[in-house]
Amino acid sequence: MPSPVDTRRPPALRRCWLFLPGADRRVLLEASTSRADVLIQELEDFTPPEQRPQARVMAAEIYSTWRAVGIVAAVRINPLETGGCADLVAVMRGRPDIVIMSKVAEPVQVVALEEEVRRLEQRFDIPVGTTELAPNVESARGIMQTYAIAKASERVTGVLGSTEDMAADLGAPRSKNAIELAYARQRLHLECTAAKVLSVDCPYTFADLDGCEADADYARQLGYVAKSAVDPSHVAVINRVMTPSTDEVHEARAIIEAFEAARAEGKDRARLGDLFIEIPSYFSAKRLVARAAALGVEGA
Repeated sequence: MPSPVDTRRPPALRRCWLFLPGADRRVLLEASTSRADVLIQELEDFTPPEQRPQARVMAAEIYSTWRAVGIVAAVRINPLETGGCADLVAVMRGRPDIVIMSKVAEPVQVVALEEEVRRLEQRFDIPVGTTELAPNVESARGIMQTYAIAKASERVTGVLGSTEDMAADLGAPRSKNAIELAYARQRLHLECTAAKVLSVDCPYTFADLDGCEADADYARQLGYVAKSAVDPSHVAVINRVMTPSTDEVHEARAIIEAFEAARAEGKDRARLGDLFIEIPSYFSAKRLVARAAALGVEGA
């Protein structure tokens, strides 16, 4: 019988992570049809402190509903030192697939979270080690520590970036083109890649779909394959951008075929149009085709 982890969508295929108000039962249940790969019961900024007790009680029903339709069930708790312990004790009864903790800036916070999760797994008869962790980095200090944060526990399968809190910490005004977040987004992805965990790009916090698509396109150009969202209407846009298109698959197959043909002729590289195809391009193309196949793209 497969373990709970074995039945989850693999981290690399979790394209859209949707934050949801933690105490709104109707919204939480309706999100099952959103087509997000990960749904997040958000107990920090999206849940006023006075509503957190009732939000925590709903955890088991909500996560069970999400998992029943193949969605990865996540919760974002407050930092352990500011209410997160109370969040965690209550929601762990619902067996979340992933525990996200807000405002992580130091590896020691991840170590403390792992210890508390392990204790609660044992208490609630959850297979030890099956609860994933995903620190949420929301400050300049956190960005500088991303690699160490990602490596602080073997349970860390991804690290989430931040939009509003990051801009505020930098003292930068928010803009639709997000130039103020450019370095933070690049560095978070670089450090996560070095740590071999999924980097989840920050959400686009404006309503327009065109802006969301442009922001997701930029993230994809940086190398991200996952992005968070705070508006259900953004899910389809993010999924589309983070999924290789049929045209991309055809182009990748052409690169693979050209390179393999060149090698068969004893050449060191191939040329396709203006592109010189060398080993890195060849392996990138193979990875794209494999990702497309895993996501069910036609022709992959």
